[in-house]
Amino acid sequence: MGRQPSRYAVHLLLDGGHRHVVHFPNLESFQTWYGETLNQPDAQAFVNVPINELDGEYFVVRPRAVLALHVEPLFTGLE
Repeated sequence: MGRQPSRYAVHLLLDGGHRHVVHFPNLESFQTWYGETLNQPDAQAFVNVPINELDGEYFVVRPRAVLALHVEPLFTGLE
């Protein structure tokens, strides 16, 4: 049986060359967030990007500003 990722890092490439990394506990939570926020027809509205490490802080972006996504599985060193 293959190793299971402990979490996923999602690298967002934004318009203007900016980059942002968001962590999700599993692939299903990323797919839910993507389907409910970035895959919306109104690309002008701001959407919330989860920041798990910082309570009370938010990162918002317009869906049209996201040019590319890279989903990277992360493994702990104890496996």
